[in-house]
Amino acid sequence: MSTEEQLDHEKLMTLFGNVFNDVQGAVAILMSYLGDQTGVYRAMDKLGSSSVSAIAKEAKVDERYLQEWLASNAARGYVNFNAETEEFSLSPEQASVFARENEPTCIQGLMQGVVGQFIKEDVAIDVFKTGRGRPWGEHHECCFCGTERFFRPAYASHLLEEWIPALEGTEDKLRMGAKVADIGCGLGTSSMLMAEQYPNSTIHAFDFHGPSIDEAKKRAEEKGLTNLEFFVSDAADIPKNGYDLACIFDAWHDMGDPVGIASGIKDVLAEDGTFMVVEPMALDGMANNIANNPASGMMYGFGTLVCVPASKAQPVGLGLGPQAGPKKLMELLSEAGFGKVELAAETTNNIIFQARV
Repeated sequence: MSTEEQLDHEKLMTLFGNVFNDVQGAVAILMSYLGDQTGVYRAMDKLGSSSVSAIAKEAKVDERYLQEWLASNAARGYVNFNAETEEFSLSPEQASVFARENEPTCIQGLMQGVVGQFIKEDVAIDVFKTGRGRPWGEHHECCFCGTERFFRPAYASHLLEEWIPALEGTEDKLRMGAKVADIGCGLGTSSMLMAEQYPNSTIHAFDFHGPSIDEAKKRAEEKGLTNLEFFVSDAADIPKNGYDLACIFDAWHDMGDPVGIASGIKDVLAEDGTFMVVEPMALDGMANNIANNPASGMMYGFGTLVCVPASKAQPVGLGLGPQAGPKKLMELLSEAGFGKVELAAETTNNIIFQARV
């Protein structure tokens, strides 16, 4: 049987079209990254409908390259083009996605994280072929900044208004004055949000990546937060300070020994303390995720490039991945010795667990 006879032409063309659209999207991500890093989107948001020349002047970029860039963006629907006036503009919706940093729909951090993976594609290929682990520090700085930028709006929108109030008895403690351990804090977004909201509480933030802690300290100092301290520390070495709340945001699955880490956290909590685990949204089972979770393709991709390699670079190297699902995560928390484990809240991007002894 010939190759041509084996192929279903309609299925082939559908697949080809989907892949071709993905390639266009990959180029669009790089175009968006250029616009973000050079300030073009922000300039357009400031100016309103404007000529190429005016936008180039405001953003301080080359006019000829900008013309090509704007045309690419317009073709993807990222910006608008008025053929009669030959002006380009951002709608309020486009500005919310591409230009306005602190809005929950701004996606530039996610795009920055993707670009960071392409920048060090040679490392990704080596890791994929050899099966070795890849420590967090081996990633391009775009990975650190992009991760923080992507998660920041969600934390700002949900952490204080939904997630902490969903934890039984925890918010009252924080208002009166509690001790909090933020483990795997990265650049410190979650730590600073809690420190600002609960000035009577003491926040200790830990991360094993020194450069991230250095940057977090600078940001906290700029905000004048005196109830927040940052420490370079592995998650397994958190001091036994009787914390009323310990939390891990979107990082537990990255750890080599999540059960061992959780067990250790149980021992650093106060007798009636709570462990909050925030994880990426996932369903139970690979087949279920593939079929019914719209973000699973992206999340399994980040699992391939970032999460599983990070876990394999640590002791035990379980390689849990970001799509383990609620059932598996709750089983691991129970295995770590927590007697009361429940799903406390969920949003579009996250699932939140409360674990108590």
